Amino acid sequence: MRAIGKIILSTGNCDAAILIDGVAMPVRVRRSARARAYRLTIDSVRGELRLSLPMRANLKKALGWAQDHEGWVRAQMAKQPAVTRLEHRALFPLEGREVRICWVEGATRTIRLEGDRLMLGGAAESVGARVQRWLISRARAVLETESHELAREHGLIVASVGVGDTRSRWGSCASSGAIRYSWRLILAPPEVRRATVAHELAHLLHMDHSPAFHAAHRRIHGADPRPAREWLRVHGAGLHRYRG
Repeated sequence: MRAIGKIILSTGNCDAAILIDGVAMPVRVRRSARARAYRLTIDSVRGELRLSLPMRANLKKALGWAQDHEGWVRAQMAKQPAVTRLEHRALFPLEGREVRICWVEGATRTIRLEGDRLMLGGAAESVGARVQRWLISRARAVLETESHELAREHGLIVASVGVGDTRSRWGSCASSGAIRYSWRLILAPPEVRRATVAHELAHLLHMDHSPAFHAAHRRIHGADPRPAREWLRVHGAGLHRYRG
């Protein structure tokens, strides 16, 4: 690790860091042939900055430019939703309804959903990780079932369904028929999740966002998908606050 003024080059798993109120904040550097200027964004999920710059740009100058935007970074971080750890007594949304995590000493490790409570025992220190794994597993099962069922109804074929934790998109569909979703859709209301499934299935017919695609999306969803899209626009970022 090397420090140059307020700039730190190489910070373990990240490329560099700048100081925000005296605390090193990781910076992930991305060079792009299409970039014509510096661009700074915040990845609140990973707690790092992302700095895009042209292929031949000087890294130290780019990091200096980022450091000069300390005030902007501070203001943007203040807007980020507070992190909610998936631990004992924490509240989180599950398919649009509020659920409380209840850890019971001496109880089985098996996670059980009982009404508005998520019950589990086992080691207290592993509650967050286990709850998140449970949510990911539930999301995979629900999204796989809904994708295949809705596809059959409309004569479509889905090659595979997987889940991940991307922030830039809620789903993606490859020309091969492989679909991936953000597991965090399991936190959203069912109608929002199903509209997203319909969106990806429509891409099996049109790999674009043309009028024909939007017509297919509405037909497969069986309703106007715009309210679901608006819900994600307003509330989607908040789904990333929940972490194990």
